[in-house]
Formats: sequence, structure tokens, C-alpha cells
Amino acid sequence: MKKFIKVMILFTLITILVSCSAKQNKNNDKKNSESKNERITVGFSIDTLAIERWQRDLDVFINKLKELGADAIVQNAGNSVEEQNRQLLYLLERNVDVFVILPKDADSLSDSIAKIKSKGIPVISYDRLIFNADVDLYLTIDSQKVGEFMAGGLLSRSTGTRWFEILGSEDDYNMTLIENGIANTLKNTPITIAHKFYTSGWNYDLSYQEMARLISEKNIPDAVICGNDAIASSVIQAISRYYNDSHILVCGQDADIAACQAIVQDKQVFTIFKPINALAELTAEFAVYLARGEDISNKGYTIKPINNGAGNIPAIWLEPVLVDKSNIDEVIIGSGFHSYPSIYGFQ
Repeated sequence: MKKFIKVMILFTLITILVSCSAKQNKNNDKKNSESKNERITVGFSIDTLAIERWQRDLDVFINKLKELGADAIVQNAGNSVEEQNRQLLYLLERNVDVFVILPKDADSLSDSIAKIKSKGIPVISYDRLIFNADVDLYLTIDSQKVGEFMAGGLLSRSTGTRWFEILGSEDDYNMTLIENGIANTLKNTPITIAHKFYTSGWNYDLSYQEMARLISEKNIPDAVICGNDAIASSVIQAISRYYNDSHILVCGQDADIAACQAIVQDKQVFTIFKPINALAELTAEFAVYLARGEDISNKGYTIKPINNGAGNIPAIWLEPVLVDKSNIDEVIIGSGFHSYPSIYGFQ
């Protein structure tokens, strides 16, 4: 009888333990399910919205996040390093799940990112590489290829060998990559880069003034490679006002609407189209992956690491496309990047 009682007590204890374990597992599953279904908040810190390009990026990014069931808190640094660092700490206080950062200065955010990473929050470097910081992912367009396409495109079109480079801000690492692409392409060619100018803070008044100064000194190039389309537009304005000779070939990048209009008017020879919509949407997707703690190495994209001074970080590089009059309808209008009336409506 005593033996029977002992067996019954043991059976009862086992039943209780199994029941508790099952209940705990059920609660854990419920928590995991709720965690996966929790609405993710992305902190997006952007250098400036004064450029057409970045306005488009942000709009596409936010719309894609909405499709994915996520939200964004956006902070515009207004072209200020100090403000961007302050805003990053503000976003940290808001308990965002992941950071996406378009840096003003590639080398100025290390301390703020260290604080973010100490909380275990992932960080994406958007289109511009952040230096000396623990970044989880760098998403960009291949800027070295942009430079190669710029130089190669002008090589096939220019009859002169004296070129200028009027670039963007020197602290933008993409300018370094573009210059590398230009230099590699121009090796063993008769082309001379007779003048190089960096537009501090991407201030287009400065690029206009520099081109006007060069023309006034009778320092005339055969072609000008510009840091982006807005700089190209300022250079074209200076040429039109002070030289008024269409033999100077000018190119840029970003496929801004003004540049596309200038191309069909034969004022700008070509632009480099960067798949901005795809980049912004892809960044939104990877922000959600990282916020959920998912493995990003098996999402179907080639990851080619780059060293940012703190170590090798995963990077995804999208391909640019050279766009001129021959393919502007197919690439720009066909993709929905700009409409036919917006490009040709002035005629």
C-alpha cells in the first residue's frame, strides 16, 4: 500500500511538472510570436533634405517600411555634424529597433554609434560609408563603377584631352571611390585632369563660382566630370553665362529631373543613373531583418565586405547605369523614375 501511494505521488508530481513545462513552452511561443509581430521602429538619420536625391530616397524608404508593417522616426541633420550626433542620441532615447544613417561626415559618428551598439541596436550605413564604427551593414551603389562609367563615357565622346573634375564634398567617401574609378579608367590614356575642385558641404554656389572663375581666367576644359547632377547644373549655368560654347562636355550622376531635361536639350552629355528606389527599398527590408535578429547572409544578395577602419563590414553594392539621349526613355521613363512630361514637357 505504501508503495502504491509513493507511485501515485510520483505520478502526480510528474504530471504537474509536464503541465507546467507545456504551459511555459506555450507562453514562450506566444511571446516569440508577439515579438515577431511587434511593429518595428526604424530611426533614420539623414544628412540633409536640401538635395532632390535624398528627398526621393526618404520617400521610397518610408513607403516600403509601411508595406513591411514598420514605422520610421526621421531626423534631418541640416548638413551639421553636431546636430546629427545629437539626433542620434535622441533616437536612442526613443528606443528605436534599428538605425539607418546617411552620415554628414564619414568619420564623425564613432562615439554616438558606440553608444548605440552598447545597447545591442543594429546600425546600417546608407549610401555613404561610416568610418571607424561598428556598423552591421553598408548598402550603396557601386561608386567606383560610377567613376569608371563617367570617365569611360567621356572618353568615347570627347575629342579633347584636357578635363576638369568638380566634385562633391571631400569628406564624402563616395567621392574617393568615384575618383578611384576615374583614375583607373584614365590610366594609359592621353587625358589630363588639369584641375580638381571639391565642393565643400555640397554647396552648389561654390561649384558655380569656381567654374565662373576658371572661365574668367581663360582656363577652358574640354570636359568636366561633376560630383553629381546638381553640381553639373551649376557648372552648365556658369558656362552658359560666361562662355556660351557648347563644346565643353559635362556629366554628373543621380539622374535628377533637371539633368534629364538638360540631356535631351544637349546641355549635359549624360548622367549616371543609380537605382535609388531599389536601394531605398532594399535598405528598408534589411532594416527589418536586422531589427528581428535575422541572418542577413542568406537573403539572396551578394555581400562583398569593405573595411571601414573598425574592421570588415558586410556591404551590398548595386549597379549604376550610364544614361544619355539614346536610352533615357528606356531607363528613366520606362522604370518610372521620371515621367515623359516631366522630362520633355518644356518643349
